[in-house]
Amino acid sequence: MDMERVKKGLKNRFRKAFCLPPVPTLLISVPAYALVIYALAGEDVEPVITYTAYFLSAYALIITVTGITGVVRFVRQGIDRHPLVRKMLGLPMVSKYLKEATFRAEASLYQGFLINLLYAGIKLLSGILYSSVWFVMLSVYYILLALMRASLLHYVRKDGKNMVSEWRRYRLCGIILLFMNVALTGIVILVVHKNSGFEYPGMLIYVMALYAFYAAITAVRNVVKFRKYGSPVMSAAKVISLTAALVAMLSLETAMLTQFGAANDPTFRRTMTASTGAGISIIVLALAVFMIVRSTRQMKHDVS
Repeated sequence: MDMERVKKGLKNRFRKAFCLPPVPTLLISVPAYALVIYALAGEDVEPVITYTAYFLSAYALIITVTGITGVVRFVRQGIDRHPLVRKMLGLPMVSKYLKEATFRAEASLYQGFLINLLYAGIKLLSGILYSSVWFVMLSVYYILLALMRASLLHYVRKDGKNMVSEWRRYRLCGIILLFMNVALTGIVILVVHKNSGFEYPGMLIYVMALYAFYAAITAVRNVVKFRKYGSPVMSAAKVISLTAALVAMLSLETAMLTQFGAANDPTFRRTMTASTGAGISIIVLALAVFMIVRSTRQMKHDVS
């Protein structure tokens, strides 16, 4: 009974701290993101302000993820009354997108594929222009993720799908992620060994930061949201999105440490990169193993 009371108390405290209503979410998140942009863009910014901005932006990211649905609903209540929005809601495609969850899930596959491909292209172009082996390696990683998405898109458009076939594709994605995680681990080891990182030229770091936060928020939200639809192909697509988001956050962290404040503290940069990289590699490894084991069991069950 005491344990149940403790769990309930911890749950309530977590909700109060990290699941805020729309207005507090906006009032905290917007200034926090503005502060981290100032810390990244400003010159000779005090280390205290820089690290405070990093921690506040991390908290803002958490409450944005947990409260994004409420914020969208809050904003949408006002936008829905606009005449132009009402006309758009009358369009068949827009109406279908809003009413059919499966159609939204399929549309998110195309959206993720295009953004993933664009991000990979930017990495590859930057790697060529600035002779950065790190950019090239990451671009190859993202291109492989984009190819996996393309395979799922091709399957979604087919007729006559069945669960065994979907689980087979789900397992294939897990196997590919397993081998790709070896390459990701190799990238992390090289970065830590050479104590180097991803240094973005000019304003490119802000574009990468925007993508990293967008990818993280969207991936976490979709992994939770689309589990209930029971489609292994959709679940596989969301795991790919989550993997892309994790790698983007690793890349952003390494760039921030390299470009802002860690040049005079190589030990700190090496420790942070190693810790985050190891954590992400373990998460991706666990996801890949889970996908393989789960799909194998499900196929045996469906066949029998």
